Amino acid sequence: MSDCPFCLNNMAKTHTKFVCQSCGSESPKWLGRCPDCNEWGTLVEEIATTVSTAAKFAGTPGFFATPTPITDLTAGGAERISTGISEFDRVLGGGVVSGSLVLIGGDPGIGKSTILIQVANNLSTGGGRVLYISGEESAEQIKLRSNRIGIGSSNLLVVSETNIQGVEHYAENMSPQYIIVDSIQTMYDPELASAPGTVSQVRTCTSSLAKISKNTGIPIFIVGHVTKEGSLAGPRVLEHMVDTVLYFEGDRHQSYRVLRAVKNRFGSTDELGIFEMREVGLVEVPNPSEALLAERPDGGSGSVVTSTMEGTRPILVEIQALVAPSYFPSPRRTATGIDYNKLLMILAVLEKRVGLNLAGKDVYVNVAGGVRIIEPAADLAVALAVASSLLDCGVDASTIALGEIGLAGEVRAVGQAEKRLKEAARLGFDKCVMASRSASKIPGTVKIQPVGVTTVRRAIDAAFAGIADES
Repeated sequence: MSDCPFCLNNMAKTHTKFVCQSCGSESPKWLGRCPDCNEWGTLVEEIATTVSTAAKFAGTPGFFATPTPITDLTAGGAERISTGISEFDRVLGGGVVSGSLVLIGGDPGIGKSTILIQVANNLSTGGGRVLYISGEESAEQIKLRSNRIGIGSSNLLVVSETNIQGVEHYAENMSPQYIIVDSIQTMYDPELASAPGTVSQVRTCTSSLAKISKNTGIPIFIVGHVTKEGSLAGPRVLEHMVDTVLYFEGDRHQSYRVLRAVKNRFGSTDELGIFEMREVGLVEVPNPSEALLAERPDGGSGSVVTSTMEGTRPILVEIQALVAPSYFPSPRRTATGIDYNKLLMILAVLEKRVGLNLAGKDVYVNVAGGVRIIEPAADLAVALAVASSLLDCGVDASTIALGEIGLAGEVRAVGQAEKRLKEAARLGFDKCVMASRSASKIPGTVKIQPVGVTTVRRAIDAAFAGIADES
C-alpha cells in the first residue's frame, strides 16, 4: 500500500450507521426508539462509504457553475403536454412539464399503476416514446393488465428492472420522451450495501432520477408506497426532492377515487381530480358534484350539502351525520372525511351555544363519496347535519350550508362564496344558509337565495323553521 498522503486521503472510508426508516435520522449505534420521530424498531443497520472532498472534485475543472443575474435568465419549461386525461391534467396544473419529477402515492390497489399505464398509453399514442419500468411486476403481468383495459401502442416500451443504473442506461441509449418508474421502493443502487426500500436507497435512487430529468428534460413519474399511517414510505426528504406530489385518496373497495395535489412547483396545490374505477380502468368524472350527490336520499335527516373549493374548482359534497343514544360511559365520536378535532369543536359549540344535548349520544359524521374536506367552509354543514339527526328533521333538499364556525358560536364568512353558489345553482339548489357578511356580497345575477345568519342558533332556525326552539 502506498504511503502517499494524497492517496490515503482519497481512499474510500467504510463505517456502519443505523438509519431510521421512518424519518431518516442517523445514529452511530442501535436504539430501540428513534430520538427524532419517537418510532419504535425503525433503526436499521446500513454500511456507508464516504469519499473525501478532494477525491470528489479532483480533476474536474469548472465543476461549480457561474452565478448569473436573474435579469439575464429566460423562463423555460412553460410548455405543457396533455396526458389525454383532463382530470389528471388539472391536478398536474395543466399538463406535463418537461424535466419534471412527479411522485404518485396511495394505498395498495387504489389505482396508481392503472392511471400511469393509461397515461403512458395516451402519451405514446400521441407520438412520444414512453418507457415503463416496473420493479414489482414482470412484463407479462403488465401485458395482462394492459389487455384488460384496452391498451396497445408500439411506442410504449415495458421492462422489468430494479437497478437504478439500468434506468440510467435506458435513458441514455433509448432516448425516451417519458419515463415511468413503478415503484421507487423497489429500486436499488448496487454501490450501496443497504437493501432496497431503505432510506439510503430511496434517497439515492430518487436523486439519480431527478438528475436524469433535469439534465435530459425527460418527465419522470414515480410511484411511492405509503405506510399504514397514510404517509409516503421512506424519508420525508423524498417529497422535497420531487417537483410534484400527488396522492390517491378513497377506499379501494369503492368505485370513486380522488387524486389530490399536495405539492406542485408548476401549478397550484390542493387541486383535485375525481375518477371512477371500472373494468376498463380509471375513468374521469367530468362533473364530480353531480356524481357525488347522485345517491343522496330525499328528505332524510342528518344530510346537508355544502360547497367546498378544491384548488380552483367548487365541488358540492354531502355531509352525513348520525346521532344515536350511547350505551357506553364515554360516547363515541367518529369522523370520516373531516378532521376529528374539528368535529369535537363543533359539537362543543352546539352544546354550549345552542343548547343541544349531545353528552349521552354517539355522533358519527361522514363525507359521502370518500372525499376529504380540509377547509373550514364545511363547519356549518356539519353542525346542521348533527342537529338534523338529533332533531330527526330533514333539511330542505334544495338548501346548502356554507360557513366557518367560531368558538363563540358565530358564523364566519368564507372565500369565493360567489363561485361556490354558482355551482350550487347550476345543480338546482335555490337556497344557501351562510354568513351575513358573505350573503351581502352575493350579486343578484346568482340564481340562488342567500340567507344570511350571524350565529349557529340562527342558522338552525333558518334551516329547520324554528323546530330547535320548540324542542
